[in-house]
Amino acid sequence: MNYASQLVDLMVQVMLPLSLLVAAGALWPRFFADTDVEQMRSNLNRLVMYLFYPCILFAVASTTPVDRDLLSVPLLVGIASLVSGGILYVMLYRLPLWRHLTDQTRAALMLGGMFGNTFNIGAPVLVFFFGAGAMRYAVFNDMLMTMPVVWTLGVWIATRLGSRDSATKQPAVLGVMLTMPPIWAFLLGFACQQLGLTYEPLVNATRFIGQATIPVILFVLGMTIPWRNLVPRGEILAVAGIKLLMTPFIVWLIAPQIYAGMGEAQYAAVVEGTTPAMMTALLLADRFKLDAGAAALLIGWTTILFWITLPLIMALGWIGKA
Repeated sequence: MNYASQLVDLMVQVMLPLSLLVAAGALWPRFFADTDVEQMRSNLNRLVMYLFYPCILFAVASTTPVDRDLLSVPLLVGIASLVSGGILYVMLYRLPLWRHLTDQTRAALMLGGMFGNTFNIGAPVLVFFFGAGAMRYAVFNDMLMTMPVVWTLGVWIATRLGSRDSATKQPAVLGVMLTMPPIWAFLLGFACQQLGLTYEPLVNATRFIGQATIPVILFVLGMTIPWRNLVPRGEILAVAGIKLLMTPFIVWLIAPQIYAGMGEAQYAAVVEGTTPAMMTALLLADRFKLDAGAAALLIGWTTILFWITLPLIMALGWIGKA
């Protein structure tokens, strides 16, 4: 398949439905003016966190054997995220750029620039390139890289770089993680797979329920982006460039140095690196009193620019067939 036909297929099969879901979330409050947007977002996020997302994690983890290639995805994406974080730290905290920014804004941008929406946007793109089984890459990357690093290093960035008030009570990170249903669903599924206890009807049921995860989250994403305030700001666009172009480039650059060439898993890691800023950046900003407005702007701009940078990355040959 040549580049032009592949790009058309990507637009029709992936970008169109994703865009329609985001647009539906953006337009919902305009058509239903009595909607309590914050309450609706909170309830939908809770539904995803406690039901839909744990179900899809259990279904994938309970049917996926773990091998070296699969583990290469969280490793490569994790390395690229840390390198990008180092670049962002220098750019935001050490270089004489954007002196007017507060620590709360710098930390919010650093979090958004380091971690991508690797499941909700990454999974549909992975399935397009590599088939339905490729969802396992997004699941294992989320569980083995994104969630542990966000709730350790990410919390450290939020509390130490975002607020230098030593009197601020630090959260119990391990306690926070242990209260998350997705963690337990993934571990239960993984244990079932390892012990040979996978029960196919249960897997099918949880997979069916979990299919609602991505549509609901993309709908919420449309409600989250501050559409009327999407003014291009230098610091936002600079961080977006690091997230959308530098991170996948780092994965593409280091993967052949660690592994013997580029296989499907390594290309999948590049795809995960291309994803726009994660919505959890806004959650962290709200929770730890960072600049939630800047986090929302970064999520909005990276989501919009993703539809441009992904075709560019495809044209550069960073994503291919093994």
